[in-house]
Amino acid sequence: MNLHTIEEKILLLCPYVQEIVVTLHNGRPFATIYPNFQTLKSAYIINIESEIRWYGVELYNMEVEESRKVRGYIISTLPLPRTASGEFDTIRLEEIISNDKTTQTASASEDEPADNLYQTIKSHLSSMSHAVILPSSHLELDLKLDSLDYVELFVFIEHSYGVKIDEKTFSALMIMNDLYKYIKEHKEYINPTKIEWDEILNEEHEGELIFSPFIMFTYKTLLLPFFKLFFRLEVNGVKNIPSSSCIIAPTHQSMLDGFLIEATLPYKILKNTFFLAFKQVFGTIFFNPIAKHGQSILIDANINLKETMQHASLPLKKKKNLVIFPEGARTRDRKLLEFRPFFAMLSKTHNVPIVPVIIDGSFEALPSGKIFPRPRKIKLTYLKPIYPKNMTYSELTNLVKSTIEEQM
Repeated sequence: MNLHTIEEKILLLCPYVQEIVVTLHNGRPFATIYPNFQTLKSAYIINIESEIRWYGVELYNMEVEESRKVRGYIISTLPLPRTASGEFDTIRLEEIISNDKTTQTASASEDEPADNLYQTIKSHLSSMSHAVILPSSHLELDLKLDSLDYVELFVFIEHSYGVKIDEKTFSALMIMNDLYKYIKEHKEYINPTKIEWDEILNEEHEGELIFSPFIMFTYKTLLLPFFKLFFRLEVNGVKNIPSSSCIIAPTHQSMLDGFLIEATLPYKILKNTFFLAFKQVFGTIFFNPIAKHGQSILIDANINLKETMQHASLPLKKKKNLVIFPEGARTRDRKLLEFRPFFAMLSKTHNVPIVPVIIDGSFEALPSGKIFPRPRKIKLTYLKPIYPKNMTYSELTNLVKSTIEEQM
């Protein structure tokens, strides 16, 4: 196996990768990656790991046979180590991989500003991350902050210091010390404020829901008989969907999944249901007309995060339904991905139940990277609703995932 060929292909696929070394780890290709931070800043990317994973590593994996797939990777915040001759130091890289270090920042004793501003920012970040926080810490790659954390951080900064930060500005401030300096320069006051997600999601929002009942009925009328014939579609548990407002939370195996939900929901529920989808996919020329007239809410993980999340909350505010895929992306190996807690936050904020849905067979019917579906049997099972009660976001998220896992 030529590992350099893997490196070259990923470099060609993803402009956000500056350096990559692929080694064999436990007998499988494993990538150590140093991002092109300048290109990321220029593109205003704030979800770096996601961009590199889906538009680098996984795009490559879709093109090759099983034995050549990259089965793991880590992203370094520092250039990859080299020997005195300038070659990549594979021995040091193997040590990094074996120690499961996602970055090479080793020092935990950096000098940091002693003023109250820095300490209040650090204190808030400590409530969001278990990692050691240093002036050199990268907010995503070191502290593991994600889109939800960014929204909370933006609101905290605005309320606590009078400084408004959007995603475009933030893309150049993802190092702790850079963020601190920016706030110090632009602050109006220092008044650390506790942030509650209920308040964020319940803020007044100017967006409106666009209902398309006739088009939704047309989609369902056309899709359901086709799916039953071509995929021998089997549907169970529809009676578990409550007549009141709810969140429908399916597993995500392929591009077919949203259409399968659309086809199998009873019309009286479908006409009051909205679908959360990624703009990078459903905002394209091919899918945009479908999304525009298909009661879809498009999200971009790098732009207008707070407004998008508030818009996603709107159907539930109006006592309608929302379809949201908890994994946030399609599985590439049929295994469940990590469940992101946004659906649980919405459930608790609006006190609506979650209906888990198991989609089985769409992975085989339309694997990632394929354009035309294959006639494979697909089965959908709507499970009993789960009510938020007094659970935390984490407890509710884990319960939905474990419930699905038990029934798969």
